[in-house]
Amino acid sequence: MGYLKYVREAWKKPKSSHPELWRQRLIAWRQDPSTLRIDHPTRPDRARSLGFRAKQGFFIVRQRVERGGHTRSKIGRGGRKSKHARLRMVLSKSYARIAEERAGSKYANCEVLNSYWLAKDGAYYWFEIIMVDKNHPAVLADPRIRWIHQPQHTGRVFRGLTNAGKHGRALFQKGKGVEKARPSINARGGLLK
Repeated sequence: MGYLKYVREAWKKPKSSHPELWRQRLIAWRQDPSTLRIDHPTRPDRARSLGFRAKQGFFIVRQRVERGGHTRSKIGRGGRKSKHARLRMVLSKSYARIAEERAGSKYANCEVLNSYWLAKDGAYYWFEIIMVDKNHPAVLADPRIRWIHQPQHTGRVFRGLTNAGKHGRALFQKGKGVEKARPSINARGGLLK
């Protein structure tokens, strides 16, 4: 058996299998910037299954996203405190999708291939995003990944074409109850029930 099988088993319950390592990592990750390019994937089994290759043109970004409710402030022009007029927002996007979009904005000349969950605590979620430099010669020479250079894949993360984006658009469901999911929810006239 390959070593990736054991890595996969250890990541099923990371907090209980390696509690001290888990605690040290979260302490260190809280001090890092919210978007950080790293040398190697923390979960090599998951990264490889989602398309990562240890070659030029591929790199990993660890993205931190705040947990909890989001508020949209209302501009107040009178003499009252505007904090009482804030609207509590329910997230329509998953945290993974938000993390992918933020990493895609930070590295605008690259495309987001996929992402996977890394950790969470009371304040944050962490995800690792697989990024591809679509103009790199090594990527253009590889027939498995050079499709990402085509113009229809530009900005794919912002159009919900990644795994997390398709999941949020209900494209992995089929049958009764999701008749309005295709070709898109907005094209079929509204939200899913």
